[in-house]
Amino acid sequence: MTSLCLGQSIVPPPSASPQEDGQWVMPAKNYASTRYSGLDEINTANVANLRVDFTFSTGVVRGHESAPIVVGSTMYVLAPYPLILYALDLTRPGAPLKWKYEPKPEAAAQGVACCDVVNRGPTYGDGRIYYTTLDSHTVAVDAATGREIWNVKLGDINIGETMTMAPLFARGKVFVGNSGGEYGVRGWIVALDAATGKSVWKAFSTGPDADVLIGPDFKPFYDMDRGKDLGVTTWPPDAWQQGGGNVWGWLSYDPDLNLIYYGTGNPGPWNPDARPGDNKWTAGIFARDPDTGAARWFYQWSPHDLYDHDGINEQILLDMPWQGKPRKVLVRPERNGYLYVLDRTTGEVLSAKAFAYLNASRGVDMKTGRLIENPDKAPVMNKVVRDICPTAPGAKDWNPSAFSVRTGYIYIPHNNLCMDYEGVEPNYIAGTPYIGANVTMHAGPGGNMGEYTAWDIAAQKPAWSLKEPFPVWSSTLATAGDVVFYGTMEGWFKALDARTGRLLWQFRTGSGIIGQPTTYRGPDGHQYVAILSGVGGWAGAIVSGQLDRRDATAAKGFVNATRNLPDYTTAGGTLYVFRLP
Repeated sequence: MTSLCLGQSIVPPPSASPQEDGQWVMPAKNYASTRYSGLDEINTANVANLRVDFTFSTGVVRGHESAPIVVGSTMYVLAPYPLILYALDLTRPGAPLKWKYEPKPEAAAQGVACCDVVNRGPTYGDGRIYYTTLDSHTVAVDAATGREIWNVKLGDINIGETMTMAPLFARGKVFVGNSGGEYGVRGWIVALDAATGKSVWKAFSTGPDADVLIGPDFKPFYDMDRGKDLGVTTWPPDAWQQGGGNVWGWLSYDPDLNLIYYGTGNPGPWNPDARPGDNKWTAGIFARDPDTGAARWFYQWSPHDLYDHDGINEQILLDMPWQGKPRKVLVRPERNGYLYVLDRTTGEVLSAKAFAYLNASRGVDMKTGRLIENPDKAPVMNKVVRDICPTAPGAKDWNPSAFSVRTGYIYIPHNNLCMDYEGVEPNYIAGTPYIGANVTMHAGPGGNMGEYTAWDIAAQKPAWSLKEPFPVWSSTLATAGDVVFYGTMEGWFKALDARTGRLLWQFRTGSGIIGQPTTYRGPDGHQYVAILSGVGGWAGAIVSGQLDRRDATAAKGFVNATRNLPDYTTAGGTLYVFRLP
């Protein structure tokens, strides 16, 4: 049976992936997080003719990781700090500004942002635009007028707590979580009433079961995740209070099962010697009831995480045959380098295959679900362990993949990076970095630092893969025209044949691209593709933060790898929108 035939039997659940309506109302496109558009006016035969239709400058020259979203005839663009939201009128030539909303976050938040002053986008629901701010607020804005409906403070920047994630809107609630793992901030997720901003429930990622909302309905698949108050007992005394596990990544929602899925970040500090034990419930994934917050199951990608391998990446919800039986799965390219296929009803690991070069582990034990660590690459106090692959940002960081129902492939933008790692004594002081490690990163085998891989889910192997000189830090987009889009840190916006990987078109933007491409049907009935250009984030901090390339440890060691990036791009902040002639 060909890959194509298998691919056609792999589909997102219809309830989580409604029929194409030409809009793009949330960064993930839909609850299944496919980042797939059913539009096909732009296709492999004509994509080479794409041209710029309009641009918009945000006036900010920091990392632009956000997704431009489209609701009706309006595009909403969110810039990095100071996090101004712009509404653009797509019915008029050049898409002029309709209104802008300025939340005016506290300036001091910039000083405790881990990895640039980024934001991963707004989302829409019930006539409102929702997004988080760097000073740990969440806001709701009237989508038609830009009027602030509510603005709630959820965290404290004085302890290093920030917010950068894109919210999820579902069941009349807005789900958001905090950042700050590098400051020893205790992670949490909160459900807010979408109409009022009032908290409905809050679940922590560490601590006693009552705080984590673990009760009688919690049924993890593996023994390693079973037990009472593991969020306390798998830590040294009181260490869970600075334990990290922050919820700063992506959420998916299955309306049929009525479950939300999200990952938890790295434990604090990075140095694993300071926190013996599995460090629940960090570096894993939760399934929860969205109405009550009650945990249903949990699986830990990286027990006792050794390398800052946050577990916050996207999870794509799919229904597919597995070993002759229909299964409800979630597919997850994880930071530790494995492409996981999990049964999303139970948390059972069905497959875990390496999608990038790695030597930090030797696979996943399919009986216990546990990652098999490589002791030769384990960190050691006051000793440099060299060539650990992947690095702290992982084989793939926050930048989400896409899935095409036409090919059955998941398209993964990712890294090819290794690091030298030295464990040092950590010292917790509220509001200051809590890491306990000296790191320098460098290119992996082959000398390239980035890759873009099409992964055949049914065959459990790559269909094709391309190398990039720098880490691929942008998201990607798949379309019914059999075209996939992504950006590079040098500033190229590329379109590839989704089946073969052949380069069909590219456009050089004014800055490196780390944003999330989206596509929509305009009021004129034609298809458009949008991307924010503006290098930065952790990988591009040397440019956006004007860091000294001679300091190999700057940006937590990333500068050692990307020291030449300033020779290829400059800081910027511009929206580009393309269409066919």
